[in-house]
Amino acid sequence: MRLDELHSPYGARKKHRRVGRGHGSGRMKTSGRGQKGQKARTGGKIPAYFEGGQNRFSQRMPYLSGFKNPFKKEYIVVNLSDLRSFAANEEVTTETLAAHGLIRPGDVKGMLKVLGVGKLDRALNVKAHKVSASARQQIEAAGGTVTLIAMRQTPKTRRSGKPAPNYAAGATTASSR
Repeated sequence: MRLDELHSPYGARKKHRRVGRGHGSGRMKTSGRGQKGQKARTGGKIPAYFEGGQNRFSQRMPYLSGFKNPFKKEYIVVNLSDLRSFAANEEVTTETLAAHGLIRPGDVKGMLKVLGVGKLDRALNVKAHKVSASARQQIEAAGGTVTLIAMRQTPKTRRSGKPAPNYAAGATTASSR
């Protein structure tokens, strides 16, 4: 086989239809666009969601679709009253909460937030992404410790005017670019 013998298979290359080229072409006058109206005009494209000026369905029914924030952070919320099932000096993480049946096993990789609803009478070592001020006060008053898990922060863009955080030694900054 040689290069000059190569050709595309039948039906792979479709001939472009030339419209508006006179009566002999079979597509004269309106060029397949019909008579008048918005769709017959140049640039007369109507988006799929357009309903003739009526408020569109996605705006009328926000609970069905509408805006979904892709950057929303969802936390697994646990109250101090839920931590009564733990023994003294036990570590509280998402894994141990799932083992005690307080959260679903599928939520283990989620972010944990501890709130101060209820009373705590034993010392616990809490490791969470966020802890409310009242919860921290009660845990430390009971003799426990609170360790915050560092959350990954997205670097700031040049447009925001703030420099990107330095994650590792030797990381490039906005000025060195």
